[in-house]
Amino acid sequence: MATNSFKPTKTWYKDADKYWKAVPSSMDGMLGGLEMVHTPDMRGSSSFLTKLRSDPALLQLGTGYACDCGAGIGRVSKHFLLKHFDRVDLVEQNAQFLEMAETKYLKEERDSGSVGTMSAVGLQDFDPPAGRYDTIWCQWVLNHLTDNDMIAFLGRCTRGLAPGGIVCVKENVATRGYVVDRSDSSVTRAASIFEGLFRAAGMKIVCTQIQTGFPQGLFEVVMWALIPEAAAT
Repeated sequence: MATNSFKPTKTWYKDADKYWKAVPSSMDGMLGGLEMVHTPDMRGSSSFLTKLRSDPALLQLGTGYACDCGAGIGRVSKHFLLKHFDRVDLVEQNAQFLEMAETKYLKEERDSGSVGTMSAVGLQDFDPPAGRYDTIWCQWVLNHLTDNDMIAFLGRCTRGLAPGGIVCVKENVATRGYVVDRSDSSVTRAASIFEGLFRAAGMKIVCTQIQTGFPQGLFEVVMWALIPEAAAT
């Protein structure tokens, strides 16, 4: 049921951590049993990034370094980001997922150096290294942040971008308001709420695209490309 406001519990992040520790370190686990969305998901993300790179306003967008936020075992890094960037860092709260990435799922990429740092930290506490990333990719993870923590995180991302860099957000969206799931401490927001939070963080939307090819009955998924307001002037 959608509500007009969202008040997180005192154990919001602790409960989410407990939920994800019980999830298998597999592709099916990362996708909540919906492994069939993997191929259209990767196709949609690649289409979006290709469109961004053809935008005259984003000519400085580099291909050197990306950050995969809420990386899980590295599904998005392996099948999407590493096809478009030379090097990718992973940020993931669950250390078990990162262990799977380092020792098995992304072992070859880790050994070759195309996978860089792996940070076992939630985005509410993650502070990107200054000026490092051409793209910070956040997929199916900002729904675990409170409104205030999302604003603060995006503000820190501004400092973490290289010149010409962007933040990409790919998330489920509700038709209106907030839809809270207490089982995993997640909240699905209406697109208008997301966009208000982006503005509050000092970010400007430069491109939006709706994901296609998913089964019926799922939340709509929207992709946004954001740049710091200061870079748009």
